[in-house]
Amino acid sequence: MSLIETLKGMSTAEDFFDFLAVPYDQSLLRVARLHILRRMGDYLRREDLEALSDDEIYLRARADLERAYADFQASTPLEQRVFKVLKDAVRPKGRGFVPLSALEVRKG
Repeated sequence: MSLIETLKGMSTAEDFFDFLAVPYDQSLLRVARLHILRRMGDYLRREDLEALSDDEIYLRARADLERAYADFQASTPLEQRVFKVLKDAVRPKGRGFVPLSALEVRKG
């Protein structure tokens, strides 16, 4: 089985951290596990893994997991906005409440 298949077969965040030998704080993982794994996946998708050996892929995956974990050590899932629902929750600037008194009725 290839390393990519092994990674795809993992079911918990702890599996990834343990397999890739990345230390973690369980309290952070409880809050941001899905966000961290999603961010790691985003980083991995940007990599060109096609011609790499399993050892090289392991090192890249480990570095990407460390990077994703660091993102959430310095910030919160809400600030990072990894998932679409959190991205959509951001209201565009400049589109606030318009009071009725600011509206004009035009005849014409």
